[in-house]
Amino acid sequence: MLDLEYSRSWLSRTLCVLLVLKTSGCSKSSGSRPNFLLLMADDLGIGDIGCYGNGTIRTPNIDRLAKDGVMLTQHISAASVCTPSRAAFLTGRYPIRSGMVSSNDYRVLMWTGVSGGIPTNETTFAKVLKNEGYATGLIGKWHLGLNCDHSGDHCHHPLNHGFDHFYGMPFSMMGDCLQWELSEKRLALEGQLRSYIQIAALVALTLTVGKLTRLKGIPWTLVILATAAALLLFVASHFMGVLIVHADCFLMRNHTVTEQPMRFQRTTSLLLKEARGFIQRNKHRPFLLFVAFLHTHVPLVTAKNFRGKSLHGLYGDNVEEMDWMVGHILNTLDKEGLSNSTLVYFTSDHGGSLESQLGDNQYGGWNGIYKGSKGMGGWEGGIRVPGIFRWPGVLPAGRVSDEPTSLMDVFPTVIQLGGGQVPQDRVIDGRDLLPLLQGAAQRSGHEFLLHYCQGFLHAARWHPRTGGRLWKVHYMSPIFQPEGAGACYGRAVCPCSGENVAEHDPPLLFDLSRDPSEAHPLTPDTEPLFSQVLERVKLAVQEHRESLTPVVPQLDSLNVWRPWLQPCCGSFPFCWCNWKDDRP
Repeated sequence: MLDLEYSRSWLSRTLCVLLVLKTSGCSKSSGSRPNFLLLMADDLGIGDIGCYGNGTIRTPNIDRLAKDGVMLTQHISAASVCTPSRAAFLTGRYPIRSGMVSSNDYRVLMWTGVSGGIPTNETTFAKVLKNEGYATGLIGKWHLGLNCDHSGDHCHHPLNHGFDHFYGMPFSMMGDCLQWELSEKRLALEGQLRSYIQIAALVALTLTVGKLTRLKGIPWTLVILATAAALLLFVASHFMGVLIVHADCFLMRNHTVTEQPMRFQRTTSLLLKEARGFIQRNKHRPFLLFVAFLHTHVPLVTAKNFRGKSLHGLYGDNVEEMDWMVGHILNTLDKEGLSNSTLVYFTSDHGGSLESQLGDNQYGGWNGIYKGSKGMGGWEGGIRVPGIFRWPGVLPAGRVSDEPTSLMDVFPTVIQLGGGQVPQDRVIDGRDLLPLLQGAAQRSGHEFLLHYCQGFLHAARWHPRTGGRLWKVHYMSPIFQPEGAGACYGRAVCPCSGENVAEHDPPLLFDLSRDPSEAHPLTPDTEPLFSQVLERVKLAVQEHRESLTPVVPQLDSLNVWRPWLQPCCGSFPFCWCNWKDDRP
């Protein structure tokens, strides 16, 4: 009986795939539409996983996914930092199209209480699949905005972008959540406040002396106000770390704040419980579950039973714990009999952070043979990420593809497999991956891929439809600090523009098919096609730019903290809660 049911299921899935290849999607009535389990790590380097060449960090569950499915070796994120990369993943569009870029140094959303975020007129794959009858859930990190006008409008909330269910951090894990020395904003803000304190104190002292010596007719009110300002700034500086923890490091269930601030020792078990519950509740209907891990972003919160177990310190411990989490979720699929009807995908939002180090301790990922790091829009190390797909009986086990693909490709792929229609009223930059994954196509749908850093085009790759060459053109690239170091040590990430970024004229040209590490730039003397390649890529860039339309930038003026947008489970600023029913 079980064999008969499996045969029917396999036949149904095969017919669905054939239908996708010939038309536009699986039918709702056929019962053949797969579930989707999308797993995304945070700041994981492509060189941190066994199946991508790491022999010292243990990732058996992720490796098993690759063994049983398809592994992409040239899988590219649309941005090298969190917010724009995740926006592109969900919408299938370059971040510059949705306004998820900036022209200043704020390259991601900086606070939960800001009005910027993924625009309400953008369409996510969750929104399309929800309309097709899927249960849609997001567990883990969001970092794409929350509110627009007040703390309860939830205009950017996951539930306003197609997800039925959300449990996790509306913001992002960061070193400031544990007041680490590796700080995203606390140390900088404290430094600014100290400068303001000195100015305010000097003003207050000057006014006081002037008043006491009667040099000028200075009212006591002005002296008191200046002194109060200095004291207020001092208090703010002293409690800045605590304020950030309460403002950004909290958990939400749908629209409700359930834990503020987070109790990190139990966060992993809560997220796993939530993932297991979502799968079990929806096992009799098609579902899409996006698990956005808080691993492996600093401060690398890791359970005691994983600490000190890897050969790579706390970072390695954190990677191995995340792999255990992957295994736990996959086991839930197995126990519920859903493995054969679920397309599983694993990736990272961008490359590992080489700059995340203190002294001799490395707290960021390793990008293997690829140059660069998180935050570098052009170099491969910032944008080349793992890409693994598994769907037993449909995708061939053990297949490896070296074709250029993008995180944006998940958008049209899951929509069409889920029976939906890819939006026709906007430019979609992603391409359907199914023919490539199955081996029905030998080339990906991308002839060109563009690599932005904020709104600046740093590089572009060209994979001609014929021939085996893969060209990469760099227009701009950061100047490493110190020179030749391969990263910008001493700062969080390399800049996208300014005096510490080199503009290349003529552009740098590499052949990634022969030089994937981008170590040997080509010249007109060493490459006969040098000028032709630059001219063809230039034309493609011009065509791309002509397809752009003006949008409101979400990471500039909208990326400023506003107290009236701050989620709070108490009376602001006394935000504190700990829901008992969220215990694992």
